[in-house]
Amino acid sequence: MNLTLLHADARLIVVNKPSGLLSVPGRGPDKQDCASVRVQQQCADALIVHRLDQATSGLLLLARGAAAQRELSQAFATRRVGKRYVAVVAGRLAQDELEIDLPLLSDWPNRPRQMVDAQRGKPSQTRLRVLARTADSTRVELVPLTGRTHQLRVHLMAIGHAILGDALYASLADAARAPRLLLHASELVLEDSGQRFYCAPDF
Repeated sequence: MNLTLLHADARLIVVNKPSGLLSVPGRGPDKQDCASVRVQQQCADALIVHRLDQATSGLLLLARGAAAQRELSQAFATRRVGKRYVAVVAGRLAQDELEIDLPLLSDWPNRPRQMVDAQRGKPSQTRLRVLARTADSTRVELVPLTGRTHQLRVHLMAIGHAILGDALYASLADAARAPRLLLHASELVLEDSGQRFYCAPDF
């Protein structure tokens, strides 16, 4: 799994993380190879700012030094970083555009799964725009307005159009339709600096 450097300057680094690679180390010796460690081997001052699911590919941003990490983490926390994803989902979506507003909660007995919970869930919104359709799938652009764990994956599953290749949330048949999760972080826009980063998916 190759990690591709897309941009580096005095404040930040942007890489294209492949599907299957952790963003940060996990528990256990077999989970130490990850995007942040690989970048730190080349740039010792690189610090993680946000994460992508292991199965998700695409743009991952790291800060250079603690001061930049504080600034950029705050920008993510206050939604001053625009994020767009591309996914291929099961079925043919009827609407061209859609806003999904479904509260999410951790499904503790089935961790790391998340679930929709109208009473106890945290507010979670995703904007969806159709890019292309086939007879049995739809290519979509996704804009998360909130940043919950597995938000895009659960929202798509909840409306009956799970992301292809999703071993956690898709049916066995839809999970088997792709060799990996077909979800890619394609664009990041930093409102404070005006920097925009784009990386097309390989699916």
